[in-house]
Amino acid sequence: MRTETDSMGSMEVPDEALFGASTQRAVLNFPVSGHPMPAGFIHSLGLLKYACARANEELGRLNAAKSDAIQKAAREIQAGRHDAHFPVDIFQTGSATSTNMNANEVIANRCSQYAGKPIGSKEPVHPNDDCNLGQSSNDTMPTVLHLSVALALRDELKPALGLLRNKLQAKAELFRETVKIGRTHLMDATPLTVGQEFSGYAQQVSKSLIRIDRSLSALEELAIGGTAVGTGINTHPGFASRVVRILKEDTGLSLREAENHFEAQAARDDCVEVAGQLTAIAASLTKIANDIRWLGSGPRCGLGELQVPATQPGSSIMPGKVNPVMSEMIVQTCLYTQGLCQTVAMCGRDGQFELNVTIPLIAYSLHETIRCLANACRTFSERCILGLSLNKAQIATLVHRSLMLVTALNPHIGYDKAAQVAKQAFSEGKTLREVVLEQGWMDAAQLDEALDPKRMTKAHTDR
Repeated sequence: MRTETDSMGSMEVPDEALFGASTQRAVLNFPVSGHPMPAGFIHSLGLLKYACARANEELGRLNAAKSDAIQKAAREIQAGRHDAHFPVDIFQTGSATSTNMNANEVIANRCSQYAGKPIGSKEPVHPNDDCNLGQSSNDTMPTVLHLSVALALRDELKPALGLLRNKLQAKAELFRETVKIGRTHLMDATPLTVGQEFSGYAQQVSKSLIRIDRSLSALEELAIGGTAVGTGINTHPGFASRVVRILKEDTGLSLREAENHFEAQAARDDCVEVAGQLTAIAASLTKIANDIRWLGSGPRCGLGELQVPATQPGSSIMPGKVNPVMSEMIVQTCLYTQGLCQTVAMCGRDGQFELNVTIPLIAYSLHETIRCLANACRTFSERCILGLSLNKAQIATLVHRSLMLVTALNPHIGYDKAAQVAKQAFSEGKTLREVVLEQGWMDAAQLDEALDPKRMTKAHTDR
């Protein structure tokens, strides 16, 4: 152990740790979950510290030697080289001050190492005076929250959803000629093609991609420059605009300084909005996964229209049983992530006066949601959707047996007679065709044309 100091006095810190007294104090104060802040959050914090050092140098507030050293250390954090030195639990101070100081101390100690000075000496770079120059945890942590979540949405979840959309579109094209019976209220309905059904799934995921773009737009405003309460005390008036410019250049995101710094620090409504979009995405994925496992139920005593890829044994006691485990995986993932998003919504209420004090939990919840949904989408795409095939014999049998083909007779014999046909066919075990011909309401050729299931699937395009 070595001894370091902060504003509260001395603290014993592990020799190998790059962090200092403030961080060690937080480690001892918050032994709650064992979950540190998300790696993506820490990496974006490194990026922000890099941008702040550059901006302060441009403004003449930080000399080139200090700026270069801070930038170098911050880039190492951004690259993930020091993740092990960010141990503070997510259940910490609600402003994430401990994590901000964690970064400041790691950077300062790395600068000491560059200069051949002892760790903890705060030479040649001071964690507060230099690394935190023109900043407060109250503006840097909301900034990192927006920045890191935006990067995760763009670089993790969006590609995974794009993969799933493409796989579903490919199946929609492959299955476009196979007519099946539709179902509403879980009951038989009129026909459609399997391709049409899958085109609906693909469109759901396409809309999920649009929701990602809406989320990115909501996160574009950055709180940096507001310092303690939004007034910008102890920072240069041009600091925020320079930091935002550097972050834009580095990330390619459409970032901008917050229109109102008091809102940007006191409220987390933008993150609540993002949680809402992620909730909708999870709902879409759940619907698709549940449909696929129902349509693949069986193989003999269920619907059995889809043949779901066999990925692992389904039972420890029933030989040969195969379960729709990929659908079950994604459904559970969505339940979990919707709970996390509800947590974000509740966190958003805790913006008392000039600061929201649930930033670490919001960061964890959103990053965990994005990570899990992205992994689930990729796995579902590759291990379920890619290998889906059709049981065409079963599909044809169900179409033939359906009574709801009678809907196509409405224009010819009217709703009441068509209802009578359906009921009689069901009660007497006859086909619709047999009943109509017995009643003499249509001739055979006209009836066969009307009851052609393929023709029914094109009703909309024919208009």
